[in-house]
Amino acid sequence: MDGVSDPGSPGIRARRVSRRVAVPLALVMVAVAGAGSAAPPRGDGTGAAPPPAPAAAAQPTGSPAASPSASPSVPRARRPPAGLPVIEYLLPLPKGFPPDPTPMSTEQLTEGARVLTKLAVYDAPGGRPRAYLTPEISGVPVTVPIVQRRSGWVAVLLPSGNRTIGWLPPAGWATTPLRDQILVHRKRHKLTWVRDGVAQKSWTVSIGSDVSPTPLGRTFVLGRGRPTSHVYAGLDVLALGAVPDDPYSVPPALRGAHIGIHSWYQNTFGGNSSDGCVQVPKAGQRLLLDEIVPGTQVVVLP
Repeated sequence: MDGVSDPGSPGIRARRVSRRVAVPLALVMVAVAGAGSAAPPRGDGTGAAPPPAPAAAAQPTGSPAASPSASPSVPRARRPPAGLPVIEYLLPLPKGFPPDPTPMSTEQLTEGARVLTKLAVYDAPGGRPRAYLTPEISGVPVTVPIVQRRSGWVAVLLPSGNRTIGWLPPAGWATTPLRDQILVHRKRHKLTWVRDGVAQKSWTVSIGSDVSPTPLGRTFVLGRGRPTSHVYAGLDVLALGAVPDDPYSVPPALRGAHIGIHSWYQNTFGGNSSDGCVQVPKAGQRLLLDEIVPGTQVVVLP
């Protein structure tokens, strides 16, 4: 299938996503049962994730000192209950989070929240905590794009679920700039890379089949994984936060896998042939791997 399995596990699950997306990104639905191991994020190739944007390092937005109760206008964050689940790569997103209010919006998201500590995610500002988001998922630093701000809280797109947001309190994360955006048009079989609002390059791509279509809506680049199979043309995979809309539409070996953007060993570009992933020509994938950082927004359009 076209996904990325659990990072660190053999085959698809072995598709690790280094600091960009550890092993879990390996579950990225790379459209084939064979995935790879996690690879380092773009940059120095040492396995250390490069700064989310070339211009600046993450700027602390919420520090332990900036308590949600510091201002009466900022809703207090309820204490998380015992047994609160953790958002993970291979498991479905815990229930109770609100839907993305504008899932098909192509407005560029220019800021990400870099998670600094184990942080409860809420269903509304001052609402009910639904799950924890950790600084790393399978060893990969977590940066989630910010879609809305309200009363000191921020709404972010969440991994391991489709078209879903969660609210982060003012403390425990830092803002980081995001310059890029990836637009995928399913009907036109076209992927366009946009930087600072300007289209840079476009490629003809293959998308998911009628049985396992590429999920519509906005998601983001969770990280990158290094597949061991030659079918990926020897290039890393960009694992996304999205998962198949129907988890049973993919082969059993890919259950729990995430959707991915990756190259392919055959020239099938322009068709509906994957298990949900977006297949890009080799030259295009090389460029995306060089330029795209974790947290980058991806919007899949009809």
